[in-house]
Amino acid sequence: MATEPQQSTHEAKRGAFSSRKVFILAAIGSAVGLGNIWRFPYVAYDNGGGAFMIPYLVALLTAGIPFLFLDYAIGHRHRGSAPLSFARMSRPAEGIGWWQVGICFVIAVYYAAVIAWALRYTFFSVNEAWGDDPEGFFIGEFLQVSDPGVTADPVAGVLVPLLLIWVVVVGIMLAGVQKGVGMTSVIFIPILIIAFGALVVRSLFLPGAGAGLDALFTPDWGALTEATVWGAAFGQIFFSLSIGFGIMITYSSYVHRHTDMPSSGLVVGFANSGFELLAGIGVFAALGFMAQASGVGVDEVASSGVGLAFIGFPAIISEAPAGALIGVLFFASLVIAGLTSLVSILEVVISAVRDKFDLGRVAATAIVGVPAALLSLGLFSTTSGLHVLDIVDHFINQFGILLVAVVSMVVVSWGIRALPRLGRHLSEGSAITLGLWWRLLIGLVTPAALTYVLAQGFWTDVETPYEGYPTWMLAFFGWGSAALVMLLGYVLAPVPWRGGISLDDPGEPDPAEVRRGAPPGDAGAARSVHDDDEKGAVR
Repeated sequence: MATEPQQSTHEAKRGAFSSRKVFILAAIGSAVGLGNIWRFPYVAYDNGGGAFMIPYLVALLTAGIPFLFLDYAIGHRHRGSAPLSFARMSRPAEGIGWWQVGICFVIAVYYAAVIAWALRYTFFSVNEAWGDDPEGFFIGEFLQVSDPGVTADPVAGVLVPLLLIWVVVVGIMLAGVQKGVGMTSVIFIPILIIAFGALVVRSLFLPGAGAGLDALFTPDWGALTEATVWGAAFGQIFFSLSIGFGIMITYSSYVHRHTDMPSSGLVVGFANSGFELLAGIGVFAALGFMAQASGVGVDEVASSGVGLAFIGFPAIISEAPAGALIGVLFFASLVIAGLTSLVSILEVVISAVRDKFDLGRVAATAIVGVPAALLSLGLFSTTSGLHVLDIVDHFINQFGILLVAVVSMVVVSWGIRALPRLGRHLSEGSAITLGLWWRLLIGLVTPAALTYVLAQGFWTDVETPYEGYPTWMLAFFGWGSAALVMLLGYVLAPVPWRGGISLDDPGEPDPAEVRRGAPPGDAGAARSVHDDDEKGAVR
């Protein structure tokens, strides 16, 4: 007699999202981060304005969402962390998963520091603590930035909020997949939308807002003939969607087997891009006000990254009516967006350690969280923290995330030749069929586009030292960090899996299970591993 399909012991113990809605919110929380707010507006402005939306949309549809589907397929079919999922797909490919884990660990170490800065600036906004010189305050009084180099001189104003961020994040990770990761997104994503929406509305009513929007959206059609503009669009999509470095593989492994994953991917992809567009409107409306107040063009006040957030926006806050409100909304949005992303980044590392070494969540969280926090505090609460962060962020994004994405696509497409079965898996129960069009995009179009972006970035960094930093700093913190995370894959992949975990593909039917009547998609799952706080299947 047929029996109801059973969830494997491994799956039950590692935890799961309680519903598709929680998964979608968690995925959106991961995708919507600091880059959406401070990177996209300037990238769009600097690459054709309104015309940039064409290559951006093309990149979203031909690279971003298709690769999101690839991550979903790998994690959802193989039911494990990034290393476990790759190992179940092909044992020699496990190193790619650990490469992704290494990238996430490095990002977590410095990402927390930026969230800590935003937390302090949320309170600085109330009384405009930066005074008449936001740049001097940020570089001098707040971060106490030293000359390029490495120092051990602590900065108390960064140390305390950074320690608080790590306490909060580790607490979230200890709570588990649903009670920690899932609930964080369920609570904070609606708050983020409300807070940032209020900021945008307020910015639109500032004098000069129209000039800022004109600067952002006025199309430069000639830009569409430039390869660099198309490269910027593909790069932006990968930087903002949290794809290619293990997050979506891990998250999709926590979703019930019969969930419509392609539809969820469309929601996440378009929600992320919608937030980026909203960020562009809010940021450039505020920059238009700043330009008018200063009597200069928008091009003279437009910037991105740390400069926009901690120098440009404080200057706007000081001049704008109800500036304190704008400041609190802006920096609180950065804190919330950063926290949800940091949680997803750490979950990649914790999940991999749990799977590989047969550990419970508390032990794995301690093993990952304590060293990450100590490194973060040691490197980024000092007077040299800004320089180190800038270098590591640039190189780990360019030659970490993008490079591993290209390698994973080539290996899965042409080495393992797994795309047909991954496409069939994700197409089951969905109105979206991942057929030849998807395999061509993942196997040819997207790797080619990202290879161009990589080659362009590599040539630039070799020809001109990044931001003029000393060669030894670029070699150690830049090229060194990018190489170290790659090396991690080769070191950890040969280590045996503990707990008797099966490396069989859970998507392949186990003849014994088929004879008992269980659907093929639920057969052959891995047995074993760790203790956790969540049990049972989720729907």
